[in-house]
Amino acid sequence: MPAVKTSRSLFRSTATTVAITLLIFEFILIAATVYYVVLPMAKRSADDLAALLVLSAQTWVELPPVTRKDFELELARKHQFMLFEDMTPLPPRDEFLPYLSLLDSALSARTGEAISIRITRLDTTWFWAEIHTGGKLIRIGFPKERLNMNPPKILLLALVATILLTLFTTLILARRITKPLAQFSVAAKRIGEGNIPESLPETRIRELSDLSLTFNRMAFQVRELLASRTTMLAGISHDLRTPLARMRLAIEMLPENTDPELLARLQHDIENMNRLIGEFLALSRDMQKETPESVDINGLLQELVDDAKDEGAQVEWQSQEHALISAGPMALRRILTNLLSNALRYGADKTVEIELTTGEKNTVISILDRGPGIPEQELDNVFRPFYRLESSRSNATGGSGLGLAIVRQLADANGWKIELLPRSGGGTEARLSIPNGLPLPGQSN
Repeated sequence: MPAVKTSRSLFRSTATTVAITLLIFEFILIAATVYYVVLPMAKRSADDLAALLVLSAQTWVELPPVTRKDFELELARKHQFMLFEDMTPLPPRDEFLPYLSLLDSALSARTGEAISIRITRLDTTWFWAEIHTGGKLIRIGFPKERLNMNPPKILLLALVATILLTLFTTLILARRITKPLAQFSVAAKRIGEGNIPESLPETRIRELSDLSLTFNRMAFQVRELLASRTTMLAGISHDLRTPLARMRLAIEMLPENTDPELLARLQHDIENMNRLIGEFLALSRDMQKETPESVDINGLLQELVDDAKDEGAQVEWQSQEHALISAGPMALRRILTNLLSNALRYGADKTVEIELTTGEKNTVISILDRGPGIPEQELDNVFRPFYRLESSRSNATGGSGLGLAIVRQLADANGWKIELLPRSGGGTEARLSIPNGLPLPGQSN
């Protein structure tokens, strides 16, 4: 299988796209609202307040001195204005407030002179305007609470609320799309491993419901196809091995003066045919996951090494303490036997090394040879059934091309990872990684 380039998840991609789109829309909406609604209303409010301030100052100047006190009290009671005559101008305002800037412009437009709302250092809760009218400097003020609004805070609150609602909506939409797809991915992976997935639920969304229905139908068809294949191959095995047995019996009954070389070739061909049938049947049966059991991987490797040495093979293995893992014992033995057999067959009669590494997450078994190695572009191809590298396999030593296919199929069915890696200095490393996530039989989670 070719390497797949890593990329962002569909959930992240969908969430990012929807969030950015909604945020841009909200920024445009807020900007349009501020420019066409909030700003005109603020200008109108500032102009009305400026008109009332100027009118109050002009009225106070025109009133007789004896009635000005009553007018001041009336302004304070009805409009929260404080008005009096002063001789010393206040220092200019050193902070920027959007609404006061609009009020400055409105006052300047009505009086014909530059007027700036001031804030005293002693009392920052009042705003003051100095209006020259009737030859007098009239100072008229109003409290901050009279404005009773804070546009920056309102906009900030609206922006924060918009962002939070956008992100929340984005997560819901993205999850609604990606959750069914994630279920499809898990179910498809289980089918690829030879397991039978549970039927996917049908949602209220028509397209996803149709997809679930089609996928469930496909999964059923795949199960039926695998069952039919196994049944067919079992029948072929029975039909072929019967004439093979007759051929073997006929060879045994040949006259004693039969050519020994011809007899040996016939026996060799019959044995090869029988072995091919057995391997092909094994390939068809190995789609089912084996029930995990507690396996002493160190003891299993020691047994395989002893068997190989009894046949004259050179294997280097450093025995360790008992290492228990949860795995299918028959599948594990089959994989390690095939890998070790391959390493010995194609290892150029050099010593084969076996390494065992037990980590927190995985148990890794490596079988290393010093053979001619496998070209990098062929590392995935050699796992295909009946695929052979002619440069490294001869008619004398070559196998059927099913050994590594069986290894890959068994590993996939049990959730293990098998890799073939080139070694520095020549040769190949066959690395089997078994997750340690499953509890050992007899242990609780």
